[in-house]
Amino acid sequence: MKRDPVKPKEIEPLLRAEGFDEVCFAYSEEEALNEASRCIQCKDPACISGCPVGIDIKKFILEITRKDYKSAYSTIREKNNFPAMCGRVCPAEYQCQKACVFSKKGEAFASEKAINIHFLERFVADFGMRNNLETAINRDKRLSDFKVAVVGSGPAGLCCAGELARKGVEVVMYEALHKPGGVLRYGIPPFRLPQNVLDFEIDYLKRMGVCIECNIIIGKTILLKELFDQGFSAVFLGLGAGVPSFLGIPGENLCNIYSANEFLTRVNLMGAYKFPKYHTPINIGKHIVVTGGGNTAMDAARVALRLQKLNKIPPDVTVFYRRTENEMPARRLEIHHAKEEGIKFEFLVQPIEFLNDNEKSSVKRIRSLRCKLGEPDDSGRRRPVPISGSEFEADCDEAVIAVGLKANRVLTQQTPELKIDKWSDIIVNSDTMETSIKAVYAGGDIVGGEGTVIEAMGMAQKASLAIMEYLLK
Repeated sequence: MKRDPVKPKEIEPLLRAEGFDEVCFAYSEEEALNEASRCIQCKDPACISGCPVGIDIKKFILEITRKDYKSAYSTIREKNNFPAMCGRVCPAEYQCQKACVFSKKGEAFASEKAINIHFLERFVADFGMRNNLETAINRDKRLSDFKVAVVGSGPAGLCCAGELARKGVEVVMYEALHKPGGVLRYGIPPFRLPQNVLDFEIDYLKRMGVCIECNIIIGKTILLKELFDQGFSAVFLGLGAGVPSFLGIPGENLCNIYSANEFLTRVNLMGAYKFPKYHTPINIGKHIVVTGGGNTAMDAARVALRLQKLNKIPPDVTVFYRRTENEMPARRLEIHHAKEEGIKFEFLVQPIEFLNDNEKSSVKRIRSLRCKLGEPDDSGRRRPVPISGSEFEADCDEAVIAVGLKANRVLTQQTPELKIDKWSDIIVNSDTMETSIKAVYAGGDIVGGEGTVIEAMGMAQKASLAIMEYLLK
């Protein structure tokens, strides 16, 4: 290897926790060239197979070394319409980086020596944004007479819409909220994904001809069958998973206990951190406990810390997680950033009750059990086993529950012919992503539960190809 990996520069931890500015800076040209030069251009690059949408990683990195950034941008966009977004939020250490030849086989995530593929992707994408680059659109005249509806504007919906539009299909996207972006808008804080970056990626779709209609709930405002009555030839369902899961323990209905979904939506989509400029209030506690170990838990904890600082409250945010740090599904980078910013972690802890002060209905303390790791469960991770007699209490005047999301059944309850599994996720043909209804396809978190942004895009890409094949029959 020629040199050590080039780490991107970041805002100093204590300073960045004072606000919502993006934490990581993009590579400079010199940094990008140095990092790209570390790639040995493998004959059979495993990194490509590690990317759910199949970006030609080897090729775009080679184009960076040649300073041909326009070609690198085109190479990425051949497979991914949202490189600026993915370069920021993709869990590369579990995907393309993990498959890098410099990563150790059998490791749970990428080695520190792996090529920083996502930061190189971001460098190229930011170059494209600064220079307002456009990539070639290969429209197929045979598809121009067809109209497809895309339900949901999260990563799956955006990807499917982009793939169809670039081939000439007329696409109308329906979003239930007042702004497009889905979980990218309401779930990911601006210090990880700035709103202007998301806006750029969505505007790019609009320039490709995609029409986006907000404040429309398919299944309520418009029924699924009515879309076909309006002339759509096919429908893609990218509904996401928007119903929060809870712990199911006593006291969980006390005031100042939020689902991470509500907490992050209030802040990211509705601007609660700018109250009273934005008219969405949010309570801020002195002792905040976040329960969970995924990216959503890290986002909630880091947002909570910033809200405490903005409100002149001494920062005190603790993450409770039932397993150890090694089992946490969150990105290693987000865990590292959370620790740097002063967030505390309590591992092998299982909450069993929220307590009030017997005078008010607000939470005041949290009672938990210590755990040990037992045998692996269905996820392959060792199961947390509560230790008898290990109860303890901690101060907690605000709690955020980040233990996963479930399918929203608004559409499926109105459409009984749309088959779902026991978790209320839509059942699809894994080869085509077609549902039990002809010409209706689905992808993203509504199929198989919560996943990553790029995994949702991979499913949408597969669905778009099947849709176009169906249209041309």
